[in-house]
Amino acid sequence: MMPLSIFKVKLVLSALALFLLVSGAGRVVAAAELVLFETEGCEWCEQWHENIGVIYAKTPEGKFAPLRRVEIANESPADLKHLRAAAFTPTFVVVEQGQEVGRIIGHPGDNFFWPLLTQILKKAGFKDEKNELQSNALK
Repeated sequence: MMPLSIFKVKLVLSALALFLLVSGAGRVVAAAELVLFETEGCEWCEQWHENIGVIYAKTPEGKFAPLRRVEIANESPADLKHLRAAAFTPTFVVVEQGQEVGRIIGHPGDNFFWPLLTQILKKAGFKDEKNELQSNALK
């Protein structure tokens, strides 16, 4: 039989683990996020969602900076109020620790979006492994 004091410690630790799980306090917070300012009926926003949005979360960029969508017709979320307002949609803003790292205004097309995003993400510490591998192969 287990001594009463060990039983109490296990009970307290189990309760604490359950609290952290339920409260979400144990979740991992991304260092950066890609905030997409969009508006309903935006043709370029729809094109981005169809061509890039469907795969974004599965990419290294999407894992480094998860997508957060913000409708500009609504009031800006409290943690984004300090950012310069998006006048055009789509506007993509990379935010790290509450500060803007860079932005892409409009959807420049698939071939231009990825390099522009990668350039901004590198400022936040993103390692572009596929391009580093290509560069090393050319050396």
